[in-house]
Amino acid sequence: MPALRFSGITKRFPGVVALRDVSFDVQAGSCHAVCGENGAGKSTLGKILAGLQKPDGGQILLDGVPVEFDSPRAALASGVGMVHQELAFCENMSVGENLCLGHLPRRFGFVQRDVVRQRANELLATVGAHIDPDRAMASLTVAEQQLVQIACAVGAAARVIVFDEPTSSLARDDAERLFTLIANLQQRGVTILYVSHRMAEIHRLCDEITVLRDGRHVATRPASELPESELVHLMIGRRVEQYFPAHAETPCGEERLRVEGLTRAGAFADVSFALHGGEVLGLAGLVGAGRSEIAQTIFGLTPATRGSIVVRGKRVVIRTVRDALRLRIGFVPEDRKKQGLVLGMKTGENCTLPTLPMFAWLGWIDRPRELGTIRKLFGRLRVRATEDAVTASLSGGNQQKIVMAKWLASECDILMLDEPTRGVDVGAKAELHAWIDQQVSNGCAVLLISSELPELIALSSRIIVLRNGRMTGEVSRGEATQDGLLRLMTGLEPAKERQSA
Repeated sequence: MPALRFSGITKRFPGVVALRDVSFDVQAGSCHAVCGENGAGKSTLGKILAGLQKPDGGQILLDGVPVEFDSPRAALASGVGMVHQELAFCENMSVGENLCLGHLPRRFGFVQRDVVRQRANELLATVGAHIDPDRAMASLTVAEQQLVQIACAVGAAARVIVFDEPTSSLARDDAERLFTLIANLQQRGVTILYVSHRMAEIHRLCDEITVLRDGRHVATRPASELPESELVHLMIGRRVEQYFPAHAETPCGEERLRVEGLTRAGAFADVSFALHGGEVLGLAGLVGAGRSEIAQTIFGLTPATRGSIVVRGKRVVIRTVRDALRLRIGFVPEDRKKQGLVLGMKTGENCTLPTLPMFAWLGWIDRPRELGTIRKLFGRLRVRATEDAVTASLSGGNQQKIVMAKWLASECDILMLDEPTRGVDVGAKAELHAWIDQQVSNGCAVLLISSELPELIALSSRIIVLRNGRMTGEVSRGEATQDGLLRLMTGLEPAKERQSA
């Protein structure tokens, strides 16, 4: 008997059918992958199982018993937990309070802080996270918040756990600890439903793979019998060919951006580099190395302690985002929800938010022209939503496409992209890579921050490596390897020197 059975699951939202008659089994103690493009219904299926949403049709059987959860608490009480792709915490509360939320230990009406710390430390220890339980959630990095969420699900002793893109915000070492944790959970008989776009992870961890496309079940097969090329074909219905970026064969243009001795106390120090038109400059480093903070400072989100910024040959002072936009600098942030989107606005409104003056005439917005641009951008990026859909209702991948679409509509010739393909499926990732290549081939200068080393190596003209907020090396495209970059990122000596020693 399977540990979990989905039978004819259907879920509708206004204007779209997210899931249509989805049926498959998940064996006890297995790690079962659910794959598909953005909008295929993967996360929706996980949310139905975890009690966050109710199906419009079909049935879920847990150990052969039909279940229907009306809340996450009811699901967890039955042994079903979920690690969400989109982080959701009370940021004004501490880590410990968030981990104990819903069952805070009290005595005589007062919260027992020592008990909260003890429970939080026990939960964090299950995932090897060394985080102070008294820290405010808002002070944690995205990766640290992800670890807290994983600790919350794993520590609840669930017998079925849904992992929805769990490594999207994790550094390599943290991801490795998660993989070890998943293996240990399986040995204890826990069943894992693993949602991810990362092919290497899926084939490393999972026993079986279920593919969804357009809300329908396409196939369920053993992972050993489904090579990556065939899996991608099942997911998107077409072949995705590898390509060599065109900009790599063309010389760089004039200097667009230069930073000299840029420093922000506590984040990074003495960072200097130049970025040219027609070039992709990669920033590599572990979580906390200062990559995102550098981009945020250049964009005017946080002030520099010292150093200078030169744009198109002129020394400038960027105090606000408006200053950066006037200098035609665009920024796709790592955290799309906090910095990239206004979730309560419509998708089309988000798309043209930074470029509204382009559609204005005598103080009035030319709506037909704006709408035409929005639909063109949605078509290019294959956004699965209408222009009047509320942005908060979109999947994480489609939200990321909206962030990218904003800068497609702009005239920025300096773009900083922080994890631009995080949470994006393989088909859309190839399209975004091609879009970046096209922008650079047309003369745009791109600063690319990515935790995926293959992505950095494939797209970058050269790569600067950061460690603990300082530059530790610069590698040309022809010399870049994953092993070499990792050694610079972690402070290990180069392989050749180590062998000769």
